[in-house]
Amino acid sequence: MKRMGYFLALLSVCTVVITIATMNKPPLQSLAQDQSLFQNQSLPVIGTVEKLRSILETAESSRTYVGQHKGIATGAIIRDETTQSTALPSSASAPATSNLTLGGGADFSKTNLQVDGVDEADIVKNDGKYIYQVNKQELIIAQAVPSDSMSIVSRINFSQGDFLPRELYVDDKYLVLIGDAYCQDSLPNNTPMEQSKALIYPPITEKSTAKVIIYDLADRSNLKIIREVELDGIYVSSRKIGSNLYLIANKYLDTYRIMKQGLEPILPRYRDTVGKDEFVNIDYPNIRYFPNFVEPNYLLIAGLNLDQNDQKLQVSTYLGSGQTIYASTSNFYIAVNQTERIDQTFPQTFKTTTELYRFSLDEGRTEFKAKGNVPGTILNQFAMDEHKGHFRIATTNGETWKSDSNTSQNNVYILDQALQLTGKLENIAPGEKIYSVRFMGDRGYMVTFKNVDPFFVLDLKVPDSPKILGALKIPGFSDYLHPYDENHVIGFGKETIELSQINGPSILPGEPMGTNAFYQGLKLAVFDVTDVNNPVEMFKTTIGDRGTDSEVLRNHKALLFDKEKGLLSFPVTLMEIKKTCC
Repeated sequence: MKRMGYFLALLSVCTVVITIATMNKPPLQSLAQDQSLFQNQSLPVIGTVEKLRSILETAESSRTYVGQHKGIATGAIIRDETTQSTALPSSASAPATSNLTLGGGADFSKTNLQVDGVDEADIVKNDGKYIYQVNKQELIIAQAVPSDSMSIVSRINFSQGDFLPRELYVDDKYLVLIGDAYCQDSLPNNTPMEQSKALIYPPITEKSTAKVIIYDLADRSNLKIIREVELDGIYVSSRKIGSNLYLIANKYLDTYRIMKQGLEPILPRYRDTVGKDEFVNIDYPNIRYFPNFVEPNYLLIAGLNLDQNDQKLQVSTYLGSGQTIYASTSNFYIAVNQTERIDQTFPQTFKTTTELYRFSLDEGRTEFKAKGNVPGTILNQFAMDEHKGHFRIATTNGETWKSDSNTSQNNVYILDQALQLTGKLENIAPGEKIYSVRFMGDRGYMVTFKNVDPFFVLDLKVPDSPKILGALKIPGFSDYLHPYDENHVIGFGKETIELSQINGPSILPGEPMGTNAFYQGLKLAVFDVTDVNNPVEMFKTTIGDRGTDSEVLRNHKALLFDKEKGLLSFPVTLMEIKKTCC
C-alpha cells in the first residue's frame, strides 16, 4: 500500500468521502408489473401499415415522456456541465489491474473496458506497433515502434464525402470504422402528389445512417475495403466480442406527419455489400414491437462475424428505442428511461421507470429473450451489470428538490435472466441522486450526492437478499469509479464547498432555503473497503480550481490505468485562479 500511496501522491490523486446508512428490506411484490406476457415468447409482429398506424395512435393517446425528467435543483449542487455518459458472459467486470497489454515486445495501452472480453469502440486504438486514430474527419495510422522513427503510414480523409467517422475497432486482421453517413431521400413512391403539396413544410431530403467500413489490415499503407454495412437512423452504440460485431441504431418516425397529415411511413432500411450492395427495405411482417411501450423510433440491431465475409448481415428491427447499452459476452441489455407525468398540478409529479430488453448474442446473431422494467432511471452503462446469471441495475427516482413522498431515492434491483425481480434495495440516501456506480463481482459501489458525497458499499452476493455493508460521507462527489484492486476503488469527480442560502426566497412555497454545494476543482480519491463495514478515504487530492474539467468524468475510455507500473493517466482542462499579492 505504500507504493500505491506514493504513485498516487505523485499524480496528485484525491480521495472521496462516503456516508453510512441502514435500511430495511422492502417487500418484492411492488415491482412485478405484468411482465409474464413477454417471457419465453416472440414479440408480436407489426405486419401491416394499418397496424403500425393503430399502434402509433394508441401510443399518442397515452403519451409518455421519454428521457430523464430534470427538475429544479433546490438545495442541490450548482453545476455548469453534465456528467452523464452518452450514450449497454464472462460476467465479471473489467480487470481491476490494467488496461495495458503485453505485445510485440512492449507494453501498449488498450481501451478501458467495462467488461472483460467485450470491446468498445474508441477514437484511438493501439496494437503494440501501430496507433490508429479517428481525428476530426480523418482516419490516421501511425507506426509507433521503433519510437525514434515514428511515421504516418496511412491517412484517409473523409471531409469531401458524406461520411463522418466517429470511432473504431482494431484486431489482428481488421480495422472497423464506424460513423454517420448522409444521403438524399424523398417521399415514399406511394405518396400522392396532391398530398405531398399539402404538407405544411417541405419533406426531409437528407437521410442519415449508421455506417460501418471494414478494412483489411494486411497492408496498412494501402488499406483495402472488404465490406461496408449501413443501418437506417442514428448510431447508438456497438460492441465487438472476438470477431463478432454488434451495431445498434435508432430510426426516428415522424409521427406528426404520419398521424396528422396522412404521410405514408418510410420503412427502415439497411445495406450490406455482401449481396446486392443496395439498400433493402425491412417490411412490416419483419418488424416486431414491444407491447405497452412505444416510442416513435425503429430500433435496429445488426450483427456480423468479421471472419465470415460471405455471411450476410443479420438485422432485427423493433418498434421502440435504445438509449443506454450494456453487454456481457453473451447478452445485450438495452435500457430506455421513461418519464410519465401523473399530476398536472404544480409542482408536477412524474413517474419514472427504466424499460429493459435482453437480447442473446451468438456468433454475430442476436435474439430477443426478455423484457422487464424497474422504477427510476439510470445514469449510464455502469449502472448495469450481469453476474452469475443475474442482472443488476441501479436507479434514481423522485426529485432531489422535493421534500415530500416524491423526494428522490436510489435503488438497486437484481433480476433473473427473464428480467423478473429477484432482490432489491430501495430508498437509499433519500433526497440525493446517483452520481456513479460500479459493480465488481459480489460487491457494488455507489456514490450519491446532494450536498455531500455518501459512498456506499453493497453486498450483492446473495441475489435475493442484497444489503448495504457500510458507507462514508465526505464533501465532493465521484462521477466515475474505477477498481484499483479488490479492496480499493479510485474515484474521479469534483471537490465541493457547502454554502448556506442566507438571503432570497425559497424555490417552492413553504420549502426551507437550506444549503447549496458549489463544485470546485477536479477531485481524485482512493477508497479503502478492506473493512467493508467501515470504508475510508485513504488519499485525496484536488487539481485546479472551479472550472477544471476532465473527459474521464463523462467517458471512461479517457482513462489509462496500469497498477503494476504505478501509472494512471487522463486528460485535464486546468483552470486556476490567479493569486494576487495583498
